[in-house]
Amino acid sequence: MAAAKKNYIIIVSHFNEMITQRLLDGCMEQLQKRGVCGKAVRVVWVPGAFEIPVAALKAARKQSTAAVICLGAVIRGETYHFELVAENAAKGILDVSLLTGKPVVFGILTTETLDQAYKRSDVKGDHKGRDAADVAVDMVQTLVTI
Repeated sequence: MAAAKKNYIIIVSHFNEMITQRLLDGCMEQLQKRGVCGKAVRVVWVPGAFEIPVAALKAARKQSTAAVICLGAVIRGETYHFELVAENAAKGILDVSLLTGKPVVFGILTTETLDQAYKRSDVKGDHKGRDAADVAVDMVQTLVTI
């Protein structure tokens, strides 16, 4: 598969790292299952989900990058901060994809509770890190055919 021979960059948020590390582990495992070798994957850590779009833009502008996978976890707190971070991270990631014409995958959990975030990064169940890897490989393959 042509998509497996391409380069991928994963941007991961340090904030809520107990969740984002799980997302990253599942993403890396799924990329490997899809035939993407470790040398074709670069991981870049950023402070939080709000910082992901700017790093994704720089990554997507690299000619050698086929897709960018953005991983983070925004968990609702007691203030409006959750909405600001989640909404602007999503919009920023979409903008990067449209601006560069490359797949920039939204793998940021936006949950009400920490328990929900753990459930969405469960090794034996629903795992949004794995899903993000699949989306990236599938979109690279799709765009090659257009």
